Amino acid sequence: MTTKSPRLAFAVLVFCLISAAFGPASLAQNKEFSSWLKVLREEARAAGISDGTLDAAFQGVAPIARIIELDRRQAEFSLTFERYLEITQPPARVARGQALLIEHRELLSGIEVRFGVPAEQIVALWGMESNFGQNMGSFPVVAALATLAYDGRRSAFFRRELMHALRILEDGHIKPQDMRGSWAGAMGQSQFMPSSFVNNAIDYDGDGRRDIWGNPADVLASAANYLSRAGWRRGQAWGARVSLPNGFDGAGLGPDTIKTVAEWRQLGLTLFNGARIPDEPSEASLVQPAGAGGPAFLAFENFRVIMKWNRAILFATSAGLLADRLAGR
Repeated sequence: MTTKSPRLAFAVLVFCLISAAFGPASLAQNKEFSSWLKVLREEARAAGISDGTLDAAFQGVAPIARIIELDRRQAEFSLTFERYLEITQPPARVARGQALLIEHRELLSGIEVRFGVPAEQIVALWGMESNFGQNMGSFPVVAALATLAYDGRRSAFFRRELMHALRILEDGHIKPQDMRGSWAGAMGQSQFMPSSFVNNAIDYDGDGRRDIWGNPADVLASAANYLSRAGWRRGQAWGARVSLPNGFDGAGLGPDTIKTVAEWRQLGLTLFNGARIPDEPSEASLVQPAGAGGPAFLAFENFRVIMKWNRAILFATSAGLLADRLAGR
């Protein structure tokens, strides 16, 4: 009877693990991805993306299993409104945002004049998206988008986003190794998807690059441009907290149920401090992010603009409230 030495046993184990990782199924998948990528490269080349950009963008690119896992788990993510506010606007973020309003006062003033979006709203979104540039994501954007485009669940959407990302690289706004972001491909301090970058990012300081990764002028102006193009109404609030009368039935009401302010007053709503709801903005919808019995807000058109940035009611409400806190309201 013979026994294997510990070193030999370890070597056998390593061999088995490698064989499992690169066995027939894995090799077949890699071959399929390579074939898929070849077709995509031809599509990109036909769209005017150079071989140099494609070679640099796709060097070492392979599907990332962690991204598929995160994509599948999205529906399981849920927070109460109270907890969401605690996460998105802790005291340190509010203080930092107020300091940045002062630090970038001149820049933000110019942006507000040009686009009509208040400085505090721009800075609030900056804070919520990346903690003022401190957390922009660590995934390589091209690999993340390629993974999701190849996966098939939302392949058409992510394939388009990948083509936009390649155009951004071709135009020289960022280097491939520096194009990092969220697992879903959102990029920079404003966390723009590539299509949002193409449509809304601007070179505010005129240096020839739309740099939403490292240039505060471009970051803040691009965010304001996005909101402006989405329909932001200059000089109007996003919303206001209100009190509901006893027995009020809000079933079926939401951001898309729009009534005149006069109609809301007739239903017994007042501002949270008991004051009469002002005449302007003249239309609003009722939003209760915590559900019936929780805080209630009349949401004006600018709230719906914020929801074009992010479709989540929790996000849009928090973004509005954070802007109010930054402005001292």
